[in-house]
Amino acid sequence: MTESPTPATGPGVPGLPMVVRADGLPSRVRIHEVGPRDGLQNEKAVVPTEVKAEFVRRLAAAGLTTVEATSFVRPEWVPQLADAEQLFPMLDEVREAGTDLPVLVPNARGLDRALALGARHVAVFASATETFARRNLNRTVADSLAMFEPVVTRAKAEGLRVRGYLSMCFGDPWEGPVPEAQVVQVATALHAMGCDELSLGDTIGVATPGQVGSLLRALHAAGVEPGALAVHFHDTYGQALSNTLAALQHGVTVVDASAGGLGGCPYAQSATGNLATEDLVWMLHGLGIDTGTDLGALVATSDWLAARLGRPSPSRTVRALSHQE
Repeated sequence: MTESPTPATGPGVPGLPMVVRADGLPSRVRIHEVGPRDGLQNEKAVVPTEVKAEFVRRLAAAGLTTVEATSFVRPEWVPQLADAEQLFPMLDEVREAGTDLPVLVPNARGLDRALALGARHVAVFASATETFARRNLNRTVADSLAMFEPVVTRAKAEGLRVRGYLSMCFGDPWEGPVPEAQVVQVATALHAMGCDELSLGDTIGVATPGQVGSLLRALHAAGVEPGALAVHFHDTYGQALSNTLAALQHGVTVVDASAGGLGGCPYAQSATGNLATEDLVWMLHGLGIDTGTDLGALVATSDWLAARLGRPSPSRTVRALSHQE
């Protein structure tokens, strides 16, 4: 490891980590912010549309270039995101300023709704396990892939960028450990379908760094390069940052995170919060990895939202820096 020759940060500078670079890591990481979608969909109370819009604006102002805005699902499935048609047009200025605002589309109808509002980046959500596929999509894994194929094909024909989420890549609360070959099979199907990027999800937060490295090597051997991958870790056992570091060491440069550690999964009761964006940024900036984000602005944004949700943020970095102010 080599220390930055002129570190402007350190333990004596509140809010900034000491910068010590490590070999074998990327120089830049793109954070795929999922708080407004994956975070808020797990809230018990419905957050007002204007608060959601302001949340996205503040995240963009903090330097996040990819902010997943909402989901075009049936309102009865995820009532917390039932206002997608109202919210998305409120973000036109954010999009025009250059922030990418992906949206989740579960099926052809969801794609129709997203296209009608001018979305340019969509995502489909698949499962590596049969039980979760049935609980989340009411379909088998094979049937869900068959449903996604025309959605992805049409989205690509319309010039959209398409992301494929793959959940339960490391463990399933009903089926237990997930065989690596099973994950590779579904991931390669999504890749062959035309997904520009695959996000590998540790939906219940049970992965460890060795598992992460092994899966990434298996995907590479199957023809899915690290440049086509993102990672999405939950912090149930406190492993999200160590798992992220393992992924970076294997060439991944896109990491999903949720401001303030919001979120879980409404269909998996054991899924706790996502990796907090602020915790991720603290680690990455300490490693000398550029994210383009302003940590202070991120902390302020999560504090602002936590006040509206009526509870403190679970992010350790948010709590530490808020206490210093």
